[in-house]
Amino acid sequence: MARAAKDAVHHPLFARFYARLSVSAEPRIGPLRDELLAGLSGRVIEIGAGNGLNFPRYPGAVSEVVAIEPEHSLRRLALEAALRAEVPVDVVPGAAEALPVKSEAFDAAVVSLVLCSVRDVRRSLSEVRRVLRPGGELRFFEHGRGGGRAMRTAQRALDGSVWPLLFGGCHVSRDPVAALRDAGFEVGAVREVLVPEQGPRLPSSYCVLGRARRPDLTDSTGAAPA
Repeated sequence: MARAAKDAVHHPLFARFYARLSVSAEPRIGPLRDELLAGLSGRVIEIGAGNGLNFPRYPGAVSEVVAIEPEHSLRRLALEAALRAEVPVDVVPGAAEALPVKSEAFDAAVVSLVLCSVRDVRRSLSEVRRVLRPGGELRFFEHGRGGGRAMRTAQRALDGSVWPLLFGGCHVSRDPVAALRDAGFEVGAVREVLVPEQGPRLPSSYCVLGRARRPDLTDSTGAAPA
């Protein structure tokens, strides 16, 4: 199994900006995090844990969270947040494209505002599928393509110019739900969310919150494939 370099991502200025912005936005985002994590149990892997704002919201039925964070400054904040969590959280370095964990080791996976910034969406989701047990669940809260024709044109233009440079590799025109389906996940309920709900629409305002599933190893008749 490939292992990522200790600091696969290095965006110290953006990390400081993100840490402050995310905390200030928590009154609006917190309820969405609760919805994202509700009902989880067993072993969970969180990819791109950031500064650990999800940690205090994991339900008590979760036996362990392995939180992958590639950026040093955010990982340090996540380690501090892990000490305050009510469930066991192990924060480790690593990149989404090469998760440093065993295959089929987790009951659920969580991606929260991370698919916008990974270098390779297809490879990252292939890794998520690898580490989930058959039938395991993927919870996602992501932003991406949205709005009318003018907004989508602007999103593509921003992705090809200044946005990734200014915002730590973030892209605003990706389609996370389509990417999940292309990666072989069975996508379940999806809810479209605007963040913020009121005020002018930003290129990053168009979010989706939902659940997907790694198909299990049996066909529709319940028999294992030949």
